[in-house]
Amino acid sequence: MDALKSMQLYFNRAADRLDLPESIRKMLLTSKREVQVQVPIIRDNGELETFVGYRVQHDNSRGPMKGGFRYHPEVDLDEVRALAALMTWKTAVVNLPYGGAKGGLAIDPKTFSPRELETITRKFIDGIHDIFGPDIDIPAPDMGTNDKVMAWIMNQYGKYHGFSPACVTGKPVDMHGLPGREEATGRGVAIIALKVLSRLNRKPQQTRIAIQGFGNVGTFAAKFLHESECKIVAISDVSGGYFKSDGIDIPAALRYAMEHRGSLEGISGCEKISNAELLTLDCDMLIPAALGGVITKEIAPKIKAPFIVEAANAPTNVDADDLLFERGIFVVPDILANAGGVTASYFEWVQNRQHYSWGLNRCRQELDHIMGDAFQQVWDLGKEHKASLRTAAYMLGIGRVRKAAALAGIA
Repeated sequence: MDALKSMQLYFNRAADRLDLPESIRKMLLTSKREVQVQVPIIRDNGELETFVGYRVQHDNSRGPMKGGFRYHPEVDLDEVRALAALMTWKTAVVNLPYGGAKGGLAIDPKTFSPRELETITRKFIDGIHDIFGPDIDIPAPDMGTNDKVMAWIMNQYGKYHGFSPACVTGKPVDMHGLPGREEATGRGVAIIALKVLSRLNRKPQQTRIAIQGFGNVGTFAAKFLHESECKIVAISDVSGGYFKSDGIDIPAALRYAMEHRGSLEGISGCEKISNAELLTLDCDMLIPAALGGVITKEIAPKIKAPFIVEAANAPTNVDADDLLFERGIFVVPDILANAGGVTASYFEWVQNRQHYSWGLNRCRQELDHIMGDAFQQVWDLGKEHKASLRTAAYMLGIGRVRKAAALAGIA
C-alpha cells in the first residue's frame, strides 16, 4: 500500500471513532494548494536539464503550514500529498500552531555537484517564493537536503522579500539556526521511549533496546537512551546489524562511525547480524530509525519486543500494524515519536520572529515538555477508546484541526 492510501486508511479509522461526516472528511483530506514548477539548469557539462519541483500545502486551519523539502529520486505528487497531510496531523498532535506542507524534487542529490545542487535549489525557490514565507508556509530539511540547502533557500527568498530568516528552518546556527535542532528528532524519540517505560513502571537499567538505523535520528536516540542507562543491545546501518547481549558501548560506536565516514562496518566486540534479524531480536523495545516499510506482515509475527517506537517515517506497513495491535504490542506511531524535529523547527521559527536567540538548555527543556505532554494525551486517549496509539494520535490531531476549522467558520 502506498503512502497516500496508508495515510487515508489511518485517517478514516480515526474519523470513524470521531464520527466525522463525509463532507468534513473530504475537506480535511483535500490539499489547500498543490504547485508544480519547472526547474531548468545548465549542468556542469554544459547540457540543459529540466526537473519538476513540487510543493503541496495541505491545511492552514491552525497556522502557517510546515514541512520539509526532500531531494529523492522517488519523489512524486502522491507521495508529497501524503506527507503534507501527515505533517498537518503531526503538528496538531504536538499542539504546534502550524498546518502541514511538503515539497521536493525527484533527483538523487549524490549525482550532482555542489554548484548544480545550489542552482537547482535557487531555481526551485524562484518558482515558488511567492507562495511560502514566515506567515504562510515554512520549509525545512528532509531526505536529501540539509542545513546548507536551507541557507540557500533563505538567501534566495531574501532576494525577493528582504531579510527574513523565519522563512525556513533547519538553517546553520551561524545563519540564525537553532542550537539543538540537529539532535531534536533523536532526542524526541528518546523522550518518548523513556515516557513509555515510566508509564509502565519499567526501569531504564533493566531495558534492552534494539535500534535499526544509525543515521542522524538513530545515533542521537541511542546516545540519549544510553545516557539514561538503557542497555542498547543492537544497532545497524546499511552494512548490517551489530548485536551485543550485555549492551553496546554507544560512545565508542559513535566515535567509530565518525572515524569511518558514518559506517559501522568492521566494528569490534559485536556479533554481525542482518537488519531483518535485528527487528526480531529478543529485547524490550524496538526502535526502527531507518527506512519506511521495514516491518511487514511477514516480520510482524516474529517481533518479540513488546514496545515499538517509530523513529523513522512509516516503518510499519498497515497489515503489520494490525497484527502488532492484535498481539498486544504497543506501537508509538511516527507522527508522535519523531515529532521532535518539527517541534525544534517551531522553536527556531519563534526565535527568528523574536530576533532573539535561544540557548541549548532552553530548547531541550521546551522539547521535553511538549513531547511529554503529547505522549500523555495520546496514551490517555488510546486507553479511553481502547484504540491503538496510532489511532489515538490521529484522533488527537484530526480533532484539533477539525475544531480549528470550525472555530474559523470554515465548517
